[in-house]
Amino acid sequence: MKRLRRWLLWSIAAFLFISIIPVILLRWIPPPTSAVILARLLSEGEQQDYQWVPLESISPDAALAVVASEDQKFPTHRGFDIDAIKDAVEQHAQGERLRGASTLTQQVARNLFLWQGRSFLRKGLEAWLTILLEIFWPKERILEVYLNIAETGKRTFGAQAASLKFFSRQASALTREQAALLAAVLPNPLRLEANRPSAYVIQRRNEILQQMRQLGGRAYLKDILPASYLQ
Repeated sequence: MKRLRRWLLWSIAAFLFISIIPVILLRWIPPPTSAVILARLLSEGEQQDYQWVPLESISPDAALAVVASEDQKFPTHRGFDIDAIKDAVEQHAQGERLRGASTLTQQVARNLFLWQGRSFLRKGLEAWLTILLEIFWPKERILEVYLNIAETGKRTFGAQAASLKFFSRQASALTREQAALLAAVLPNPLRLEANRPSAYVIQRRNEILQQMRQLGGRAYLKDILPASYLQ
């Protein structure tokens, strides 16, 4: 019994160490890659375009666009949007397709560290890593990493790579419309295209632009991002 207890304690300690240390290190170190990038590389056998840039080199409109489209409660929640989860569960119980309710933090946890899939194990690890990210990273860092590792097109990851490939400009020079286009393709970047937008993408872009205005513009992020960046 003592041997089993000792083994369990060591297992728990090893799990905590293995999960916490990378989160702490990546608080300051730019991720050299992500789980999704590696998965695409292995499955396609082609180089993926991933170019890390600091947040100040990405247009504030890109930050606002992804918050407006993906997670409007990002500035205030602690990693999980409980209301969105409840709504998704209720709609599923009524016979509708189960839709995602992932926050930006959850997406970072999943895309940076985990494999693709819907198993209970992966969802449990995603929840645990989400908690760790909210503990050890400020909101600014979570948003910075999201804007760099989000899949924005075929073999394209992050705002910088997408800006250069689709709009021939630096991510810092993205217009509001271009930022909204990139946010519009995030749900399905392998099918939707920011540089050749379909009628659906254009409609979604316009909806995101309206949401950006309704949120109050860049000032909506004033509690989590530096004022000098939002100017």
